[in-house]
Amino acid sequence: MHVPDGFINAPTSAVTGVVAAGAIAVSLRGARRELDDRTAPLAGLVAAFIFAVQMLNFPVAAGTSGHLLGGALAAILVGPFTGILCVSVVLLMQGILFADGGLTALGVNITDMAIVTTVVSYAVFRALVKVLPRGRRSITAAAFVAAVLSVPAAAVAFTFVYWIGGTTDVAIGQVATAMIGVHVLIGLGEAVITALTVGAVVAVRPDLVHGARGLQQKLQLRVNGALVDVPAAEGARTAPVAARTSRRTLWATGLAASLVLAGFVSFYASASPDGLEKVAADQGIDAKTEKHANAGSPLADYGVKDVADARLSGGLAGVIGVGTTVVAGSAVFWAVRRRRTADGDGTAGVSPSAVESA
Repeated sequence: MHVPDGFINAPTSAVTGVVAAGAIAVSLRGARRELDDRTAPLAGLVAAFIFAVQMLNFPVAAGTSGHLLGGALAAILVGPFTGILCVSVVLLMQGILFADGGLTALGVNITDMAIVTTVVSYAVFRALVKVLPRGRRSITAAAFVAAVLSVPAAAVAFTFVYWIGGTTDVAIGQVATAMIGVHVLIGLGEAVITALTVGAVVAVRPDLVHGARGLQQKLQLRVNGALVDVPAAEGARTAPVAARTSRRTLWATGLAASLVLAGFVSFYASASPDGLEKVAADQGIDAKTEKHANAGSPLADYGVKDVADARLSGGLAGVIGVGTTVVAGSAVFWAVRRRRTADGDGTAGVSPSAVESA
């Protein structure tokens, strides 16, 4: 759903740029409360993983494909504020290095793909978690539903922005119907990827998943046929250890998976246009599309310039993209974490569950 230059007029693009900048500023402040020494490295990895999976377009209909947007995945894993930053880092890397998504449309893309998807998905996720039974399956189920709804929400947001500042005269009702219809299907793919990823991380390190904080239930014993809560001190000694995978192992595994997905699996992704591209071509939205300012980039269109072999070119570009994104993302999140410590907000050294309940 990367919006290229020329779809939206300059005034509207400028307004969305202001909205995006404001949201990023708020998110930088909010992320200080979400990140700690354990989760800051995970946030950079989440950004790299989203970059990698976005290269894997999957077919959703005849001649149409879709790809992960990532807002729901990021929000549930590392928190909504940090999630907005994760997706924004990905969009920035894609726009600057790979000429994917217009530079003048960067505000539109951040508003649509980072802000809307994250806010909608996390709101739905939190609402479902409150009413579902406590447990890993509930976290996974809530993640699935939240991801499904986040994608058509982004389609609605784009339609609204296009209604205000579209550069072609197209019936907005037709645009809305086409956008929402195809992105409901894409949302199902998004939901599967999100639920599988969240479920996998929750299974090995629930303590690192923002949306699963407080998941562990009190240990209970049956006394005279009745279940009785074990006192906190005794429960701490007898409760099984939920996390058996070290953070370094989890991080290394996630990075390796991202590199394999971007460097190898991406070659087999669907070559069909994604939902927005297909709707734009069918409805005439793309009549005034402008050439990307970085079209001459050595990595434009996810290939390495002067590397003739398509498989090798795309694979190298994917690996470079993952590496660049994990470095850029990690730098941002470590800086946010260091700023939190420097500000002396009183949460350093406090457990994530305590911070969450404060």
